[in-house]
Amino acid sequence: MAHRAGNDALKVLICGGGVAGQALAFWLARGGHRVTVVERFPALRATGAQVDLRGQGIDAVKRMGLLGVVRSKLVDEAGVAFVNAKGKARATIMANTSGRGRQTLTSEYEIMRGDLVRILHDAAKDDVDYVFGVSVESFDQVDKRVTAHFSDGSSDDFDLLVGADGQGSRIRRAILPPGTADPYWRLGIHMAYWFVPRTATDTNIRDTYNAPGGRMIMRRSHNPAETQVYFVLREDSAEASAIHREPVERQKQFWADRFRDAGWQTGRFIDGMETTGSFFSQEVVQVRTNTWSKGRVALAGDAAHCASPYSGMGVSGGLVGAYVLAGEINRHAGDLPTALANYDTTLRPFVDEIQGEVKPHLLRLGMPQHQLGIDAFHSVTALACFLRVPGLVARFSKEDRGGDWRLPVYPEAAA
Repeated sequence: MAHRAGNDALKVLICGGGVAGQALAFWLARGGHRVTVVERFPALRATGAQVDLRGQGIDAVKRMGLLGVVRSKLVDEAGVAFVNAKGKARATIMANTSGRGRQTLTSEYEIMRGDLVRILHDAAKDDVDYVFGVSVESFDQVDKRVTAHFSDGSSDDFDLLVGADGQGSRIRRAILPPGTADPYWRLGIHMAYWFVPRTATDTNIRDTYNAPGGRMIMRRSHNPAETQVYFVLREDSAEASAIHREPVERQKQFWADRFRDAGWQTGRFIDGMETTGSFFSQEVVQVRTNTWSKGRVALAGDAAHCASPYSGMGVSGGLVGAYVLAGEINRHAGDLPTALANYDTTLRPFVDEIQGEVKPHLLRLGMPQHQLGIDAFHSVTALACFLRVPGLVARFSKEDRGGDWRLPVYPEAAA
């Protein structure tokens, strides 16, 4: 780890120990700062479903020196099949493993979120202080310090507080003007996922099944014992938006009621939902706000710029944002206002690009309301696959998501 002169070494508090928080801690510690991560869960939250790395996110991991260990933990997912109610594949889009062009629906770098969090934690833990089971209840800013008040009744002063506390960030809520609504760009889509026991018919191809009513089920298997199940729903109702804040048993009832007659393997999946220990439900949104910092408080990852799972760049965006924020802080440690302003101007074009790639009307085409629309979607997709269109488009596209934007070079963070 690099060491800074006393006047340049900052005392930084990161609220949230997920992907963005861990990556930010890694880079700031590499830059010689004193970093503390507080995580409200009692232990490292190394859980969650399958995520992918794409484009600039792969470059960010490579600059951390962690691409090799990430490769060692990759999930074997060869492609995506669109299946009918009998489980017969109508069309299959394979991953692009050519080493050039864009990734397809399946990335070359698929990994479980928990494995990625553990990798980042192992890389940072020797140089970062971690406090589990504690959250930031409130904070005050005076001159060149921010005082954080913790849920255990203690408080401490820091040079910088970073909210890496996810899509529903409490730190973001505190720095926005009073009465401001959460800056969500809603897609009218909701998602729940959980794990069930794997069966002999669960392959390394992700199955995607559409049912009338704007319903989608995905099955993907990440190890020999477990299969991930995703229920996805098109619905604009207030009930659907509110359900994610209800008790888990109420959430499970909502999803079971909405999908019980969907067909295919729905019965198996609902039965597994009753006993799973990994259930999670959320509304699919983007976080779009012009405020990424206020004074000595900043936002990172989904708290600042959640791109939604449909961008394919949620995790990669968090890794890239953490790299840029730390890079600007390391470069301008004695001038935080400049560092935070540069963070915004440097990263904003990339965030605008990946968020803009999410097209609600195209998502709705992939989740038809009626069986006629499902049949048409399958027919068009099958024809495209027969003509090898997805593979050719991926292989001969110049760039992956994020456009022409490239990771800046920050020599200050070099090992």
